[in-house]
Amino acid sequence: MTFELTLDFLLSAPVHRVMQLLTDPILIRKWSGEAAVLDQEEGGEFSMFDGWATGTVLKVTETELVYTWHIADWSKEIPTTTVHYLLKNSDGGTKVTVKQTGFVSEDEMKNHRNGWTDYFFDPLEDYIMIFEQKK
Repeated sequence: MTFELTLDFLLSAPVHRVMQLLTDPILIRKWSGEAAVLDQEEGGEFSMFDGWATGTVLKVTETELVYTWHIADWSKEIPTTTVHYLLKNSDGGTKVTVKQTGFVSEDEMKNHRNGWTDYFFDPLEDYIMIFEQKK
């Protein structure tokens, strides 16, 4: 049995800019504070948070991003999860639906639920509000 989570976030930037913030390693470093790699092609390399999360890019379009996700804390025997982002225009900003599938335990799924908010989308929205709104 595997577990999955689906979360929605509202970001105050247009879809095209949110996709740039999710895929450009220089911008990811600016909002996360840590190194990232994201080859914007199927089969490309993915790495975030100074290599804490790694994987392979499965899909990149104007409104979708999908990659595998394996964190450094997991043993090699633990299978990767898959992270899928879907971006939609919403009230002058972007609604991002994140679906992460393939967790081997409910505890790990719950840890990631908190992590998406605390370490990913809160810092991303803070960056948008501080630096992007001035443009």
